[in-house]
Amino acid sequence: MSNFLLWINATWILLFAIFDVSFSNYSEDQCSWRGSGLSQQQGSVEQISLHCSEGTLDWLYPKGALRLTLSPRLPSVAVGPSGSSSGLITACVKPSEQFHGAQLYLERDGVLELLVGDRLETSPPPRVRCFSRLPGERVALFLQATPHQDISRRTASFRYELRGDWTARLSLDSNPINNEDACRPCNNTEILMAVCTSDFVVRGNIRSVDEDENLRAAVIKVSATRVFRQKYALFTGNSRLASRGEIRTLIQCGVKPGPGSFLFTGRVHFGEAWLGCAPRYKDFQRAYIAAKAAQQIPCELPVD
Repeated sequence: MSNFLLWINATWILLFAIFDVSFSNYSEDQCSWRGSGLSQQQGSVEQISLHCSEGTLDWLYPKGALRLTLSPRLPSVAVGPSGSSSGLITACVKPSEQFHGAQLYLERDGVLELLVGDRLETSPPPRVRCFSRLPGERVALFLQATPHQDISRRTASFRYELRGDWTARLSLDSNPINNEDACRPCNNTEILMAVCTSDFVVRGNIRSVDEDENLRAAVIKVSATRVFRQKYALFTGNSRLASRGEIRTLIQCGVKPGPGSFLFTGRVHFGEAWLGCAPRYKDFQRAYIAAKAAQQIPCELPVD
């Protein structure tokens, strides 16, 4: 009898899951959402919940409103370069260049803050916007369609990323951040932890430094003599001696080209490498050898 009841419960759960997916626009992995406002009533609000650290939202023919809650599972991502975890999660949204037909708000404890406005045809591309959520805060993204006679050519699309408190060192938002904290050199503890937790760890030289006016960022062009680890194909090339790649950082950090070998670490942000800790390689070697002798290294790295 108990097995029969378990079978009945499992059947109802399966039917409910099928029913829920069939009447929603969620992707199977619950990382991205794609849907149309044509089926929405004017003034209605569709509730959406995604559970990944990154993904996309595509709202075709916006009508009514969407309310998006992001509930990522970030057991390891919420750890900063120092190895500590404050529970702070930073989210960034990158609107598509053709973002039209809606306004994107941050809803924090019932109060709305405009992140991205509806764009005119002649408006410049919208910028990346970032915000942080403290433990216990109720945060959601709210998209409100703007009235247009012709909605056939309008799509509100954006990518999102959620990360741990390491993002405090990186901001592409219009809100000012503490430049001293964002640009200060990492201490030995932060360097050793960055080697273990970064998306890329590369030894190389700075070839040149350019500026990206749209991102208000410095673009460091690197010749990588050794790629210890990279999450994506960031440093590539046909040379047997060195690969090449680009790393971005804040303009105000004042990075200049110069001689010497560095250990570059950092994170991938919307497909681009952003600088974390970057000590001179000889300084990293000294810190690593001393920590290894004291049995205090968080992870192994095959140093020269």
